[in-house]
Amino acid sequence: MQLLASLTLCLCAGLSTALIPVEEEDPSFWNKQAAAAIEASFKIQPKIRQAKNLILFLGDGFGVPSITATRILKGQMKGKPGPETPLALDAFPYVALSKTYNVDRQVPDSAGTATAYLCGVKGNYQTIGLSAAARYSQCDTTRGNEVFSVLKRASDAGKAVGIVTSTRVQHASPSGTYAHVVNRDWYADANMPQEARNQNCTDIAWQLVHNVNFTVILGGGRKYMTPVGTPDPEYPTNNQTNGIREDGKNLIDMWLEARPGTHYVWNRTEMLAAAANPSVKYLMGLFEPGDMKYSEVRNTIMDPSLTEMMEAAITILSRNPKGFYLFVEDKIDHGHHDGAAHKALTEAVEFDNAIERAGSLTSEDETLTVVTADHSHVFSFGGYTLRGSSIFGLAPKTALDEKNYTSILYGNGPGYPGSNRPDVDADTAMNYEYLPQAAVPLDSETHGGEDVAILAKGPMAHLFHGVQEQTYVAHVMAYAACIEPYTDCRQRDSAAGIHATALVLLLPALLLALFY
Repeated sequence: MQLLASLTLCLCAGLSTALIPVEEEDPSFWNKQAAAAIEASFKIQPKIRQAKNLILFLGDGFGVPSITATRILKGQMKGKPGPETPLALDAFPYVALSKTYNVDRQVPDSAGTATAYLCGVKGNYQTIGLSAAARYSQCDTTRGNEVFSVLKRASDAGKAVGIVTSTRVQHASPSGTYAHVVNRDWYADANMPQEARNQNCTDIAWQLVHNVNFTVILGGGRKYMTPVGTPDPEYPTNNQTNGIREDGKNLIDMWLEARPGTHYVWNRTEMLAAAANPSVKYLMGLFEPGDMKYSEVRNTIMDPSLTEMMEAAITILSRNPKGFYLFVEDKIDHGHHDGAAHKALTEAVEFDNAIERAGSLTSEDETLTVVTADHSHVFSFGGYTLRGSSIFGLAPKTALDEKNYTSILYGNGPGYPGSNRPDVDADTAMNYEYLPQAAVPLDSETHGGEDVAILAKGPMAHLFHGVQEQTYVAHVMAYAACIEPYTDCRQRDSAAGIHATALVLLLPALLLALFY
C-alpha cells in the first residue's frame, strides 16, 4: 500500500510539473504581470452616482479558505493547474473584510448574521430581523424590536424586489429580508410551540407572503406553505414531503390571490416559460419540499440551477423602471456542515457562475453588486500539495502515523475518524460523498469565527474598504440607492469625487515628471 501511494504521488508530481506554464520560470513573467496590475489600478474610477439596482450575492459559509479552494477547483475543471485561474468575483475592484460575530456569540450563526448584513443591525444568535433586545425563542420579546431589511425599504421605495436561494426560501439567510422571528426554526406554524402561537407570533412562511411585496421568490420550501397532508406535486406518494401547516392555510394560494399578474411554478420548465412571459408580473417558484438539491446531483429537467433562477429573477425584476433589489444565496454552507467538501466546493463553483452571468445581464454603471459571506467554516486545506494536484487529493507526504491524509481537513464534524485513523487512498478522496477527516467528532461541522470578504462593483462600491462590521454591508447598499435612512444622499456633491478621481488618474504622470 505504501509503495502504491508513493508511485501515485510520483506520478502526480510529474503531472503537476507538466501542467506548470514554462513562462512562470522567467522573472519577467511576474514583473510584467505586477506592472500591468498596477497600471490597471490607476484606471479604477469610483462610480459616484445613485445605484438604480442592488444585487447581494450571499455565499452561505463562503469564507476565504473556501474562496481559494473554489478558485483552484474551477481552474482545474478548465484543465488549468488551478490557483492562477481567476474566479468571476476576483474581478471586483473593491474589497473589504467583515466582522461576523453576533451580539451574544463570538462565532455566529446564519440568522444573526442575516440581520446584520441585510438590516444593518447586529442581533442575537438564532434570531432574525430583530435587535439584540429580543431573546431566543421568547415570543414576547419580538414586538418593538423589529428591524427592517434594505430589501424591504427598497420595496417601500417602489423598487421590484426578489430572493433566489438554493436552500428553502424560509431558511435563515433569505428570511432575513422579510421576517422578524425569535427562532430561526419556526419555518411553519407546525414548527412553533403552542405558547408562541397563543402569543400571536407568526411563522416564517406566513411572514414571507405578508411582510414584503415580493416580485420574485425562487427556491425550495413547498411543504411549509400548504396544509397538513397536502400531497407534493413532484413526490405525491411520499408522505414525508406533504404539507405541514396546521392552520389549514394554503399560503401559495393566498399569495396568488393578493394581486393580479401573479404566477406560481414548481419546476424548471414552468419557470423558464414564466420568465419569458411579459404578462407575469410576480413569480413564486418552489422547486423542492425543503431545501433544493446540490447542483451536482439535481434533476436538471425538474430543478433549475442557481444561475437559471438568478437570470429568471433579473429578467422579471428589470421590468420595473425604478430598479430592483435582488438577494441571491447559495448553500455552500450545507456541504460544509455535512463535512462534505466536494458538495460545498461544487456549489461554490455554481455560485461563481451565477455571479459571472449576472455581470452580463446588468450594467455596472447602474447596478451595485456585492458578494460576501455570512460566516466562514472550520474548513482548511494544506499539506504542501503539488501545484496542479486535485484540490480534493492527498498531501504529498504521509503523517506521523505513516498514513495518507487529504489536503482538505475540517476542525470538527462528521468526518471524525476515531482513535484509529484510517488510511486514505486517492480514489476514495476523489469520491463525491467522501468526508475529509475532522479533528473533533460532531454530527454537524460548525461555523468559523474569522472575518469574511466583501467584494463590490458598481455605483458607490468604493465605500467598501478596510475592516468593517458586518452591518456596514446593509448601510452601504442603502446609501448607494438613496434608500432609508439615506434618502438625502441625492444632495451629496458628486463633483468633489469626480475632481478627486481626475487627480488620482493624473498622479502617475505627475510622478514621472518629478523623477525624470
